[in-house]
Amino acid sequence: MNSEALAGVSQEKSQRQHDPLLECLLSLAKREHRQCSATSLVAGLPLVDNRLSPDLFVRAAKRAGLSAKVAKRTLAEIPSLVLPVVLLLEDNQAVVLLKREDSGDLLLLDTATDGRVTLSADELAKSYTGYCIFCKPEHRYDERTLELARQHDGHWFWRVIGKSWRIYRDVLVASVLINLFALANPLFVMNVYDRVVPNAALETLWVLAIGVMLVYGFDLILKLLRNYFIEVAGKKADVQLSAYIFERVLGARYEEHPQSVGVFASQLREFESIRSFITSSTVTAFVDLPFTVLFLVVIAYLGGPLVLVPLSAIPIILIFSWYMQRKLGFAVEETYRSSAQKNATLVETLTALETVKLIGAEGRLQRSWEKSVGHLAQWGQRVKLLTSTTTAGAGMVQQVAGVVVVIVGVYQIAERDLTMGGLIACVMLAARAMAPMAQVSGLMVNFHQTKTALESLDAIVNKPQERDDDKPFVARSQLKGKITFDKVTFSYPGEKQTAVEQVSFTIDAGEHVAIIGRIGSGKTTLQKLMTGLYRPSQGAVLIDGVDQSQIDPADLRAHIGSVPQDVTLFFGSVRENILYGNPMATDEDVIRAAQISGVSEFVNAHPNGLDRQVGERGSALSGGQRQSIAIARAVLNQPPIYILDEPSTAMDNSTEERLKRHLTQTCDGKTLIVVTHKTSLLTLVDRIIVLDQGRLIADGPKDSVLEALKKGQLRVSPAH
Repeated sequence: MNSEALAGVSQEKSQRQHDPLLECLLSLAKREHRQCSATSLVAGLPLVDNRLSPDLFVRAAKRAGLSAKVAKRTLAEIPSLVLPVVLLLEDNQAVVLLKREDSGDLLLLDTATDGRVTLSADELAKSYTGYCIFCKPEHRYDERTLELARQHDGHWFWRVIGKSWRIYRDVLVASVLINLFALANPLFVMNVYDRVVPNAALETLWVLAIGVMLVYGFDLILKLLRNYFIEVAGKKADVQLSAYIFERVLGARYEEHPQSVGVFASQLREFESIRSFITSSTVTAFVDLPFTVLFLVVIAYLGGPLVLVPLSAIPIILIFSWYMQRKLGFAVEETYRSSAQKNATLVETLTALETVKLIGAEGRLQRSWEKSVGHLAQWGQRVKLLTSTTTAGAGMVQQVAGVVVVIVGVYQIAERDLTMGGLIACVMLAARAMAPMAQVSGLMVNFHQTKTALESLDAIVNKPQERDDDKPFVARSQLKGKITFDKVTFSYPGEKQTAVEQVSFTIDAGEHVAIIGRIGSGKTTLQKLMTGLYRPSQGAVLIDGVDQSQIDPADLRAHIGSVPQDVTLFFGSVRENILYGNPMATDEDVIRAAQISGVSEFVNAHPNGLDRQVGERGSALSGGQRQSIAIARAVLNQPPIYILDEPSTAMDNSTEERLKRHLTQTCDGKTLIVVTHKTSLLTLVDRIIVLDQGRLIADGPKDSVLEALKKGQLRVSPAH
């Protein structure tokens, strides 16, 4: 096959698939018998133009149980032992290199057909970019050694910081030289006073001056480089840690979601204190701290007993700082909690501002805000007071130590045990030795803030995840839509009372069912259990006969068109909100979904059409319009299962009738579950399930159940 043929194959391939790297990964996973789907591999990843990038390929490969690494290699430099590898081609194409033939030709995998293509190295080199991705099976530990393996991986924060160890190594080397150069100034002054001035050795003065100026120049360069390296390492860690934390937040199980969004946002924002700590001058102070020993050694060499003065002052500073830091740590934690509470009040008020005004709750919230601000100000003032006290105390000890050095030094000069220049050098070195100690208060404040923030982020990062890397899922590329509840009992987190108890039923694929009941009977809970947002406390939810916990959440939800009871939109246009679940959908798909859901009725009357802005959380639209967009999201991908929770509560009668006609056609042959209080929506279904206080009290054909309800043959508890 020539290069033109390869180009033709690449062009045809690009037309029938959107993501060459994803196809390569799926082929490699299939070869290694790793069961996974395209949806599960890319779910939650920040795709670039809706495709995998080489860096994202590495993250997606980990989900497939593969270890991947991007490298720059010529075709000749790729050993046969590491095959197969993914070759990155021009025009964002990719191909899997399987083996080298004896003739020197290369055997490639056609990911679209699983066929084989043979090509010469020269022809492939014309489109090869020079970058490849090595991919191999990742060893997975079983349950016996899983905990040990996790311990070996180390802490998530220090693991990322450790990736920049080479940069911090260079910082350490630069710090050694900077502290060595710090000896130049005291030694220069000592030699001028002891040798140049008594002997009027002007030539020596210029030699020493030129030498010390050169040292100052190198010192400036090294300090700039050290600060630059620290910033580079901090920025690198900031990007990686921020991405990792947000991924863990989005990947956490729904039952682990925070009780207060404001507190949760405040916890995430505290990551800034960690970032500032690892990039600020406090790091250089920590690095300079051990070199205090160097200056003490030089003082002992020049002044002998003079070294006892800073040796006595340093423990005093450390003991005083240790005493103060105990109080400081408590104050920092209180400040952290007060800040979180203030932020929670702010977020809760802004998100419910309309309700606040309608019920006249401004005064109560104003009081809560002022109370939070006052508490925060009180503890913030205490932190500043303790910090300034520690700094002032350390500074005072340092000043007294300098005076004592002079006094002792004068006595030594009188006894001719020390020269004038030696005394001046010792004074300068003593100040240099104790300088990091004077910064100890700032170090402690930043340390406590960082420690508190890190502990808070630990709680976020360690939340149980929906998709555990160590747990393999059953690959289900297609679901038919059969749903079974087998003695399901569930309680919401923190609640002792069960929301549903011992519920069992089966909904066959293609069946249309309504779930009805009084307020609080557990209808919405069933919807959340079906979509995998919550897991049963007891029993099991099965999809097509497979326990829901064995199906990747991304695969499950890709086959369910769900409309929640409380619809939330994102800031942007109507089109963007419809496409959130599937950015690859075509304009034809969007228009079809808009017509089914009724979105077209109100966007066609607007000059911007589908580009009409919905406002934050959909504030620019009515409740019915928001519901229409939620339905459009659900029908966009034409899934085999539809779960609609009160889909028309905010719609007028004509809009609801039009929606029912469209849903009847759309859901023909597909599983439809309607959670509702409205009898008008029951025309969509053939079967009714009745819940009461979390228990199933009726399940059967629609007409029979409605007749039993009318005659009072079903015992339904009175509403509370």
